[in-house]
Parts: sequence; structure tokens; C-alpha cells
Amino acid sequence: MTLDIRGRAKPRGVPSARGGWWQRLRRDRALLLMTAPAVGLLLLFTYVPLIWTTVAFKDYDPFTQGLWSSPWVGLDNFTLLFEDSRFWDAFANTLSITFIQLVLFFPVPIALALLLNSVLSDRVRGLVQSILYLPHFFSWVLVITIFQQMLGGAGLLAQQLRAHGHEGFDLMTDPAVFKFLITAQLVWKDAGWGVIVFLAALSAVNQDLYEAAAVDGANRWRRMWHVTLPALRPVVALLLVLRVGDSLTVGFEQILLQRDAVGPGASEVFDTYVWWVGIANTDYGIAAAGGLIKGVFSLVLVLIANKVAHVLGEQGVYRK
Repeated sequence: MTLDIRGRAKPRGVPSARGGWWQRLRRDRALLLMTAPAVGLLLLFTYVPLIWTTVAFKDYDPFTQGLWSSPWVGLDNFTLLFEDSRFWDAFANTLSITFIQLVLFFPVPIALALLLNSVLSDRVRGLVQSILYLPHFFSWVLVITIFQQMLGGAGLLAQQLRAHGHEGFDLMTDPAVFKFLITAQLVWKDAGWGVIVFLAALSAVNQDLYEAAAVDGANRWRRMWHVTLPALRPVVALLLVLRVGDSLTVGFEQILLQRDAVGPGASEVFDTYVWWVGIANTDYGIAAAGGLIKGVFSLVLVLIANKVAHVLGEQGVYRK
């Protein structure tokens, strides 16, 4: 029996406070070595590039002056960014698309998971889940091509309407429905992935709760309301916080591929604006300023959403 730093008896085998970190390091050295490559990649591709955020405060010339020799301009890049009406149009489009996808896309995997969970046959459930999950592996080029063949001006539905004497349509080039169109594409492509997450959460629900509710006379809807949905609430809160934090990222590749079809007025979002300004027009300082604003805004949204989750009694992304 040994004594700790306060003079209390301590069970044998428990490391003392002095030198404890070294003992834990030796004990967990195998785990640390396993995680070292992942930590190295994280540092190399995530934290080291943060040095280039200083471009937002410089007149950056990558060809003649480089990062260290480019002159500082203070907040001039931010001033030019805020004076650009295209930036505010892209910002408004981003927020509106985020709101539409949050309302129309986010509940779909939850509803599908509840429906699949009520299917008694494991074979049917597995088949439907595989069919829903398959589009997740498709590239956005293929997804947009499929929608073009179905909803475009020369698509299947338009041809059928013309064949029966009706006027055709072309939803792929209609700016009025573009935000709903890309939301439908997102639902078709990624709803199956969300179903897997919620089904995994449902599999952890204690089945005795359903039996107890059935004994008390609760029907299927009451069991879903009082047992299933409360079990999903922590996962829903976590994914909702992450979704809110990622609100300024609404599908760069998906929108860039369809930008010319509907015009930048309806399709320009934050990421495509930064890409066109930084890559196409080589205004690297303004593009970096926009990217920095996006990062700070997303961080603030995560903190606010996580705090709201704590107020509602959920874990959120993290808890102190």
C-alpha cells in the first residue's frame, strides 16, 4: 500500500501523480504509434496550411514575391470583398440553400430509418437499405447526368409530355427551381448514408422498452413517439450541430457543374464565389479573406448550436 500526494492510501498499481504522464506514455505507446500517421496527416494537410490564411492580409503574388515577401495591406482585401455585390448575392444564396436543405433534406433519413426499422423481414430491410445507399457512391457528374436525362429539355419526362400533345419543360435550366432541384439531387444521393447512421442508433435501443410500452397499451405510433424518437434525439442533435456548422458549404462540385445552366445569379454560393475570384481571376487575397470569413462564421455557428444543444439537455459535439 502506497500513499498519494495528499497522504491518502492508494491501491497498488495506480500510478502516482508525479511521473504519471511518463508511465501512461509507456503504457499507451502502441496506441500512440498507431495514431501518429493520422495525426501527422492532420497536421500536414489541416494545420500547416493555416499559415496561408495570412494571404487575406497581403497583396499576395505567388509568382514573384511569394508568401513571405508579399506586402501587407491590412484589411484592404476585406473592404474590397464587402464592397462586391456578388459576394452578398452568393452569401444570400448560400443561406437560402442551407435553409431549404435543412428543412427538406435533414428529416428524410430520419423518416426512412423509422420506416426501415418497422420492417420485420431482415432480407427486405437489407435490400431496401442497399438500394438507398447505392447512389452515395455515384459522382456528382453521374448524378447530374441522370437528372438531366430525366428532367432536362430533351429528357424522358419532357419527351413523354410532347408525345401526348403537352408542352415540355426543362427544369435543369430554370433558375426559379434551382435551389429545390439541387436539394432533390442531394436527397437522392446521400439520404441512404444518413439512414445507416440513424439505423445504427436505433439498433442500440433496448427492446425491453418496446415490450413494456406494448404491455402498457401503447400502439405503434405511441411507441415510436415515446421510445424511438427519444432514442434518436442525441444523434439528431449531434448531426444538426454539425450541419449548422457546415452551413456555408452546400456542395461546391454539384453547383459548379450546373452554374452555367442557370446563371450565377441563382447558383452562385460562397464556395463557387471564392473559387472564381481566387482561381479564375487570381485575386488570391480577396479569396483568402472570403475563406477566412467562412471559417470564423462556421466556428461561431458550431459554438452557438452546441450551446443550444446543451440547454436542451443534449451532449452536442463536445461538453466541458
